[in-house]
Amino acid sequence: MKKETLLVLGAKSDIGIALAHRFAKEGFDIQLAARNSENLKNDCCDLKIRYKVKVSSYEFDALDFKSHEKFIQNLSTLPTVAVSAIGTLGNQDENEIENIINVIRTNYEGVITILNLIGYQFKKRGYGTLIGISSVAGDRGRGSNYIYGSAKAGLTTFLSGLRNRINHNGVNVITVKPGYVSTKMTEDLNLPKFLTTNPMKAADQIYTAYKYKRNIIYITPIWKHIMKIIKLVPENIFKK
Repeated sequence: MKKETLLVLGAKSDIGIALAHRFAKEGFDIQLAARNSENLKNDCCDLKIRYKVKVSSYEFDALDFKSHEKFIQNLSTLPTVAVSAIGTLGNQDENEIENIINVIRTNYEGVITILNLIGYQFKKRGYGTLIGISSVAGDRGRGSNYIYGSAKAGLTTFLSGLRNRINHNGVNVITVKPGYVSTKMTEDLNLPKFLTTNPMKAADQIYTAYKYKRNIIYITPIWKHIMKIIKLVPENIFKK
């Protein structure tokens, strides 16, 4: 049987590295991809020594759209599982046009472009799993993070459509909605402890979702109920 491989896009993120450890623990070879990939050297060595698996790193820029096809061609092997842990929170200053563009393109355009290409390759092969890390912020627009949330809403819709398009070709697409996670991206935020998880617990949940071919998961289950209630609130009340 051919060795299974995990590709992590956005591998310098806390969740991305946690996923690499979780899947390597199960015997997966690991492909780490990120900008400035030379900074992944220590992570590669750690994974190789700790789990006795093959680990490789690749330069990848989600916003360099023209390089995406070549990136896939240069992979040592087409992975069994590909996960996007790409994302940036940015800020919500509506006057900073460059920030708005970066948040939208990083969280949405860059992610859907590469996942669509990988999904097509999985479809041709006849199997594979795509995992996209979206956000509960995409379930309903809120004033505190509406730019980020709108990008994640688009990503959630894209993943749903892709799932329905290629599921019958043997490809599973999983949408992950983490809620609050203690990471570098959220270290400046005052997060409520009972609603917050950590990257390793998130990785455990995502691996289980892969194993049982889930469609949509909320990392912290209470978020599913919270967002269900929030989506039911009428707009004229919600905006107040």
